[in-house]
Formats: sequence, C-alpha cells, structure tokens
Amino acid sequence: MSLTAITLMATVLGINESSAVAAWNQKPNEPVIGAYYANWETGSHPISEIPADSITNLYYSFGGITDGVCDPSSVPAADVTALRALKAAHPKLKVSISIGGWGAPGFSDAALTDASRKKFVSSCMDLYFGAYKGAFDGVDIDWEFPVSGGPSDITDRPEDKANATLLVAEFRREMDALGGAHKVLTAALPTGRLQTDGPYDPAASFDLRAMGKDLDWINLMTYAEGTGFSAVSTFDAPMFPVPQDPLGQPMKTWNNVAGSVLYYELNGVPADKIVLGVPFYGEGFNVTQAGSDHGLYQPYSSTFGVDSWPDVKALIADPSWKQYWNPVAQAPWLYNASEKKFLSFEDPRSIGIRSGYAKLTGLRGAFMWELSEDDADYSMLSAMASPW
Repeated sequence: MSLTAITLMATVLGINESSAVAAWNQKPNEPVIGAYYANWETGSHPISEIPADSITNLYYSFGGITDGVCDPSSVPAADVTALRALKAAHPKLKVSISIGGWGAPGFSDAALTDASRKKFVSSCMDLYFGAYKGAFDGVDIDWEFPVSGGPSDITDRPEDKANATLLVAEFRREMDALGGAHKVLTAALPTGRLQTDGPYDPAASFDLRAMGKDLDWINLMTYAEGTGFSAVSTFDAPMFPVPQDPLGQPMKTWNNVAGSVLYYELNGVPADKIVLGVPFYGEGFNVTQAGSDHGLYQPYSSTFGVDSWPDVKALIADPSWKQYWNPVAQAPWLYNASEKKFLSFEDPRSIGIRSGYAKLTGLRGAFMWELSEDDADYSMLSAMASPW
C-alpha cells in the first residue's frame, strides 16, 4: 500500500498519521490471516479447494463435546484425511480444531471440576493429536458463553467464568506436555453486544486478562454486533458508534469494531494478542417503517439472513435494492423500499478497512467467518489479507 493510501486510511479511521505509518511498516510477530471452515460445507466446498496459500491459520469447525469428552463423530474420517493432505501440500499452514460454536452444549459440565477438566482435555489430546495425528496443529475454544449470553437451552453456571480460565490453563499444560512443535491455543471470544440475556458484557463471562496470558491469541468476534436482539435495524459490524444509533449506553460505546478492541485492551489483553474478526454474510431486518435513512435504525417485525457474499452480490445487482454507505460505521447496506427490507453486509471495501485498521493499531491479524461464504475468486479473503 502506498504512503498516500496509508495516510488516507489513517485519516478516515481517526488514527495519528505518524503512528499509522510506523505501525504499517512494523513487522508483526507472525501475523495471523485466519479462516474458519464449516465442516457442513465439505460437499460444496471441499477441503482440497481451500486457498491455503492465502491464509496462515485454518479453523476447522466444529468439534463437539459428548458426555464430557471430545466427540470423534464430529470430525469425519474423510475430513481428517483431507486435512492431512492439505497440510502436506501447504507445510506452512496451521490447522486448529475449533471446539464448540453457537448452540454447542457440554462446556459448563466439562469444565466444572479439576477431574472433569482433565478428562475432557485429555480426550481432546488423544483424539486430535493422537488418533488424528498430522491433521491438527492446535485447538480453538469456542464456548458461547460461560455464565450468560448463550442460547437459553445451554447449561451455564456462575462459576463458569473461573472454570473457563482453568480450562484454558489445562489445555495449555497438556498441549505443552505433548512436546514437539508448538501447539497453537486460541479462543473465539465475543464482543460487547446484545445477546439472549440482554446487554452482554464479555468480562462477565471471561477473565480476559488471564485468558490473554494463556492463549496464543484471541479471535475477537467483531461481528454479529447488530443481531436480532437489537430493537432496530442496524449494522452487523460498525467500525465506530454512529450518533444516530438509538442504542443506549454503555452498549453503544462497545458495540462496534473499534470499541470492542478497546474494551479488550482496557481489560488487559495486549493488542498483539487480538486477531480481528470480519463476517462474510449479511444480516437482514424486515422493517415496519422506512424512516428517513433508507431503513436504517427502524423498528422491525423479523430478521433474515443472507448466507454468503455471492448471495449479497445478487441483491446488489437487483434494481429493487439500493446500496448506501455510512461514513462513521464505514459500512454499506442495502434497502428494498417496496418490501421494506434492510440488509447490513460487508464488501471488499469495508473488509479492507477493518483489516487495515487491525494492522494500523498493532493487532495480530484478521480472520473471517466463514470461508465457504466467499465468492469463487475469494475477493473478500483477498481484501482481508491485502494489508498484511
């Protein structure tokens, strides 16, 4: 990127120009370009077609928990074989098993006692670095969420916060005890947003400072910040708080990309332990009135999803949908006036801004959810990887 482009991005994002240039020229410690891959997509998006030369880290999603142990049935044997072949063809690629995901049960029980933690973690070591040796280089913990904020049918307990820290420490201890090449330990952690129990505080679920010490880095889910729990149609991943957003405080301060990063830093997580997340999907709202800003920040009757960037591009090409851009959110949206449908989404421009922000502010890298949602040219992935 040219000096002029860096200066322009710094101006847009409100970052000191000299600091931005210094950050851009700095060589980060093993920058992370991460991609989550959903194992339910193997039919239409085979593992063999993953663009492994464009990423440093792949998160295979998801491994499950059954009866307090890692469930071997959640990773088909064919996928293990395919991952081994992918790694053989791309020796620099690191593959982690991502355990959990939204709606996944089992974490609270598995982490409850010292004995249950040892049983659970040992089973994961035996499975992913024993039976599946050669397929995985690390573990990504995706517990959504300890204490509160997850789906209402998932077991959670007040002691989950402390137990999550102990669980991470147990993974670190047992992964180090395996010897050989360093095993990568990460976690996908949430941002300040609205969840099932109302306004959500990540620090109520996780000891962020302690997690930051034991993890190689945190995959910060700086998306789904404008979910169906919002009272109005809104952005899925705004860069900054938008003055017109009616969301109350303190949520408004933290419910955006920059605010989420700052929140983690204020809670003791160093910048170089944060990898910034970006979404490749669209979040939609059926609004009940148009308002003065093309469906933005309006009451709605229901939500809908647009599952991939190609699906979003099809709507962009449809003349009944009009595209708009918010200079504070640094994000686009679509509005269909006749059907009163509002869609928040990311495109290569907004993805590049977010990834560039991550580099300019000294973060470790960027990752996306989820690889199969890109187009055939991987234009979203290219935009995310470009700053690095």
